[in-house]
Amino acid sequence: MSEEILINITPMESRVAVVENGVLQEVHVERTQKRGIVGNIYKGKVVRVLPGMQAAFIDIGLERAAFIHAAEISTREGSAVESIGALVHEGQSLVVQVTKDPIGTKGARLTTHLSIPSRYLVYMPRTAHVGISLKIEDEAERERLKQVVADCVAAEGIEEVGGFILRTAAEGAGADEILVDIRYLRRLWEQIAAQMKTAPTPSVIYEDLSLALRTLRDLVNPKIEKIRIDSRETFGKITQFVDELMPEIADRLEHYPGERPIFDLYGVEDEIQRALERKVPLKSGGYLVVDPAEAMTTVDVNTGAFVGHRTLEETIFKTNLEAATAIARQLRLRNIGGIIIIDFIDMEDEEHQRQVLRTLEKQLERDHAKTNIIGITELGLVQMTRKRTRESLEQVLCEPCSACQGRSKLKTPETICYEIFREILREARAYQAEGYLVLANQKVVDRLLDEESGNVADLEAFIGRTIKFQVESMYSQEQYDVVLL
Repeated sequence: MSEEILINITPMESRVAVVENGVLQEVHVERTQKRGIVGNIYKGKVVRVLPGMQAAFIDIGLERAAFIHAAEISTREGSAVESIGALVHEGQSLVVQVTKDPIGTKGARLTTHLSIPSRYLVYMPRTAHVGISLKIEDEAERERLKQVVADCVAAEGIEEVGGFILRTAAEGAGADEILVDIRYLRRLWEQIAAQMKTAPTPSVIYEDLSLALRTLRDLVNPKIEKIRIDSRETFGKITQFVDELMPEIADRLEHYPGERPIFDLYGVEDEIQRALERKVPLKSGGYLVVDPAEAMTTVDVNTGAFVGHRTLEETIFKTNLEAATAIARQLRLRNIGGIIIIDFIDMEDEEHQRQVLRTLEKQLERDHAKTNIIGITELGLVQMTRKRTRESLEQVLCEPCSACQGRSKLKTPETICYEIFREILREARAYQAEGYLVLANQKVVDRLLDEESGNVADLEAFIGRTIKFQVESMYSQEQYDVVLL
């Protein structure tokens, strides 16, 4: 199986696509003005203690106060604590780490169990535990890695060492590579510990890497054949990062200088559009209906036009097998998290039910997010969970539709602006023109002339042409045209 990572960089946003055998499997989007904060460490202040919920709200300098549960607050020597009131009090300073981004109306989720990731390890300065990723299944390799960490710690003569978790990428890593990571993490922790003492409240003490560098750290595995980056500046930064921490993948890096946008070349743009649609067609003629809601996401499987060539039960079985593979891909592609309920077409044959579940489990093994299939309910629904740490693709790119009171979704004016910028770049590469006229909805034009005015100026300088804007009152928020002048 060939796998590639495509990295598309503009001043406004960074986008990463994971492509397997030519098929898009994952998309990650990070807006420059709205970077995710998972992994960031803050010095915050307790603003409210909630005894009934055994939790507290912490001001870490964001628009909404963040939330921490009593179980996420570490105690000295692991002593048992009866209530949240014995752990924290209002006005207290607290060093915390973000485990979930603010999503919708919910503030960020926090923990005081700090951890810092590197290429092969996750360092936990406040515990003494050494753990290993469950995806490393070979028992001999697990024992070898534990011994490597113990030997490296002993060789360094570190006293208050903390704990480590060996990541999946550590499989097969040598002692020298593990030692480099341990030294890097120890140096980083010393810097963080020093800032914890002097930083004001609230303030950020440590920020996680940018999307492009996180991709290298978290998503690259031996199956990845190429990592293509369309920005020369970012390619330089990535090359430096790889030389220092991941030299073994240096030969897989490639700068993409092509005229055609890299996401267009691989059909990623079209796949992103399809990933925002409710209906997902299957090759057999059946289809899925994906309905994300605040409490859970439901996925309904339908045979559609597929009638098969044998019995009805065989038709249903074939459709469900295909749907199981498609569902696993859609969860990754849309980055759907939380509770997920799947309504496969009813199957009478228990062996067919087991095979469909096994297929779903097998496909989910490729998912970087933690998943758990709980089982089938009495109603024949498959219950599962997928760890949610960041917003879904729909939450990043869309907003509730004001015309239908939020029952549907519209792409945000910000998303449309960035689509317009990409369209202008395509036109500039393909045609000679004296300038460009953008016809769009009032909200989109307002944003282009206000919040995005700096990006418009940068784009004009880059293409050497002027860009004009005109409001079209009949256009919906998602409609626009770019006209050559």
